[in-house]
Amino acid sequence: MPIPACRLEGDPFICSSSSFSSIGEDFPLLQGCACVQEEVSMARATDVEKENLQDDDGLGLEADDDTAHQISHDPWYQVGFVLTTGVNSAYVLGYSGSIMVPLGWVAGTTGLVLAAAISLYANALLARLHEVGGKRHIRYRDLAGHIYGRKIYALTWALQYVNLFMINTGYIILAGQALKAVYVLYTDDHVLKLPYCIAIAGIVCAMFAFGIPHLSALRIWLGVSTILSLIYIIIAFVLSIRDGVNSPVRDYNIPGSHNSKIFNTIGAVASLVFAYNTGMLPEIQATVKPPVIKNMEKALWFQFTIGVLPLYAVTFMGYWAYGSVTSTYLLNSVKGPVWVKTMANIAAFLQTVIALHIFASPMYEYLDTHYGPGKGNAFSFQNLGFRVMVRGGYLTINTLVAALLPFLGDFMSLTGALSTFPLTFVLANHMYLVVKKNKLSPLQKAWHWLNVVGFSCLATAAAAAALRLIVVDSKTYHLFADL
Repeated sequence: MPIPACRLEGDPFICSSSSFSSIGEDFPLLQGCACVQEEVSMARATDVEKENLQDDDGLGLEADDDTAHQISHDPWYQVGFVLTTGVNSAYVLGYSGSIMVPLGWVAGTTGLVLAAAISLYANALLARLHEVGGKRHIRYRDLAGHIYGRKIYALTWALQYVNLFMINTGYIILAGQALKAVYVLYTDDHVLKLPYCIAIAGIVCAMFAFGIPHLSALRIWLGVSTILSLIYIIIAFVLSIRDGVNSPVRDYNIPGSHNSKIFNTIGAVASLVFAYNTGMLPEIQATVKPPVIKNMEKALWFQFTIGVLPLYAVTFMGYWAYGSVTSTYLLNSVKGPVWVKTMANIAAFLQTVIALHIFASPMYEYLDTHYGPGKGNAFSFQNLGFRVMVRGGYLTINTLVAALLPFLGDFMSLTGALSTFPLTFVLANHMYLVVKKNKLSPLQKAWHWLNVVGFSCLATAAAAAALRLIVVDSKTYHLFADL
């Protein structure tokens, strides 16, 4: 039987020397043939040589250049700050109320630590699949399509779109809440309602999106985001300590009826997953310089060691200070000088604007690549006008949904259930199984299947719990509610 010939260069499943290396396994009758053994030996040597080149010299595979955005441009520490910006966004001000209150000290603390470890593991698996098939896959849907085919490509894109749309909607709600919190510090006339603040937040987010053409262009804004995050986290932390020291004994009992405790616990588990994961790791990894796998692993370790410390500090301190009555927006619980709380809320508002741009970038990349006028000068009248129309339209829809249903905790739970669970845990483990199946031991295969089945069940339960929360809140609050 002849040795398989390489496919044409344009084939999405690019042939490499691995075609020869697998012949001895797939065609055992040919193992005794000297010419085949020679080809197999040469192929394996070539593969090892390529791996050594990538590891030692920092060379990487070429990425698909069919994109209007920059790729292979950023050092690992810039990517690490992108990930940390997402982890320590203003969402951290809600974890005391949305995670610790339903779970309590033991389950909440254990859950946060375990969720971080499991998330690091799942993201590392996904990062190692970035160069499957002889090229870099700069989009999650491209990686899934390469492994499974067109149907899963479309399903992955739909899940990712839902995930990022809901995260962005939550960011706009957060920004609106921060503005509303500033307003009520100075007046209680209720003239400026939450839907109006959400509309203002949407406009500011759109203006920022017009001026930042792609993810790599954030650069200095990542430093600004870090400073803003430290401002509201330090203020919330210090004021929580002061309130906790001066207040009477707190109640840490988990509130609610038996049934509500069950559903709230499941929802809190979804929020645990939401806290650490982006649902767009391949898109972020696309920006890092080669060697992309090693550099991405450095960025992930940065995120899950140094990057999570502020999250832990403000989450635990907020729950310690206020117990079971902790607000889902911690700055509404703290007491202190008006100017200090104003600074914290303004910092939260501005950081949210920057963080939203990260999670909107896959949609922007898709729109710019498929419908934009071309690469050219990012600030030419044509390119700028396109961003104003298209990104403005996208964020208008986000803002409308945010104003309609401003239930922030419910959004975190539903996002974690519907998309973060499948994208980060289910698909990552199953894709690793498919790609590495011949190299995994039976015990390793069983472990990955346990992850696939277990997280699928958790995702189903969390989706049901989140939908119940939305139904309950919808009965309590009307559309365009002024929370």
